[in-house]
Amino acid sequence: MKKSFSAIIHNTVDEYFSSLTKALNQLEKEKIEAVIAEIMKAYKSGKKVFIMGNGGSAANASHMATDLSKGTLSRVYDETESRFKVYSLTDNMPLLTAFANDLDFNEAFLQQLRNLVDKGDVVIALSGSGNSENVVRAVKYAKKCRAITIGILGFNDGGRTGKLVDFSIITQSKSYGICEDIQLILDHIITSSLAKIKREHDRK
Repeated sequence: MKKSFSAIIHNTVDEYFSSLTKALNQLEKEKIEAVIAEIMKAYKSGKKVFIMGNGGSAANASHMATDLSKGTLSRVYDETESRFKVYSLTDNMPLLTAFANDLDFNEAFLQQLRNLVDKGDVVIALSGSGNSENVVRAVKYAKKCRAITIGILGFNDGGRTGKLVDFSIITQSKSYGICEDIQLILDHIITSSLAKIKREHDRK
């Protein structure tokens, strides 16, 4: 007998909620704290933060760049307030597609970093599998430039990117949906934490 639409939906909701809750509970808080500390260190040193990803992770890279740029401000109209210098490498579509078309899509992030990245900057890779070639190449280049590399990854081990980055937070799931949900949850945790720390730092 075929299941009703209602039964399919209820089962899907229950399974998804269960999988997401399990993956969230398996995150290591110490690794989240370490990532936040590195981004805060970049802020204090006036360094830049770059974020990249493909597909849903590209959307999350844009979202995270927005949150870090705006969501950490406490006095938006105060010109003396220091700000995070954050760039999403997914947002300049003319430049991204120029590099992808004229060279190779695997060069699309690396070539942008060649224009911008300096020693001590932070490069954040968002990826489910951690095996996207354009992300892997960009992380390798960032490390060559002595930037700090961070991976918010999935698929249980973070794939090739997980083995390269200096700091990682890895989702214990092989579902792209769960991995991308947790990227965004971590973005909000990181941004909220940094906003509070920044307010304390700016008072001093």
